[in-house]
Amino acid sequence: MIDLKKINKDWTLFLDRDGVINHEKHNDYIHTWDEFTFYDGVIEALPIFSGFFKYIIVVTNQRGIGKGITKQEDLFTIHKNLIAKITKAGGRIDAIYFCPDIDNSSPNRKPNPGMGLQAAKDFPEIDLNKSIMIGNTISDMQFGRNLGTKTIFLPTTRPEVDLKDERIDAVHESLIDFANDLNNLH
Repeated sequence: MIDLKKINKDWTLFLDRDGVINHEKHNDYIHTWDEFTFYDGVIEALPIFSGFFKYIIVVTNQRGIGKGITKQEDLFTIHKNLIAKITKAGGRIDAIYFCPDIDNSSPNRKPNPGMGLQAAKDFPEIDLNKSIMIGNTISDMQFGRNLGTKTIFLPTTRPEVDLKDERIDAVHESLIDFANDLNNLH
């Protein structure tokens, strides 16, 4: 369980990308900005999160690059545009970490904690005990556990997931749902 009343500017928010911030493509990857579509409410949620969290970090597996079917420069364009849209709406993303590795044993490929550990190195004020990972897969929840954070599951793309799984601390329907709950408690 996460006590939302305790969340303040000492906390960090880790977000998965596909299936959390934007719609993911079934059995495929988002290759270009033209294929990228924000979920409803995401643009409105990020300014709310900016008022509560010290850092907002995106951590995303991007196996399509490792497979050679997504161009790294296209990924950079997606992330540049994503940040610009959120910034224009009054929100922020402090950093985006991605893992192009194909091999599941890569220390940076979720559920392994490498991207989160790199963020904690780059931002020494991150307290992993005061951090939340939001994702739409059990791999994201395991990443949060491996990193030592609280976890929030969004059932956007995986309706088969057991919401009582011990790796899930809370469930919200969407980022805006979680942002509104935060706002309502403060």
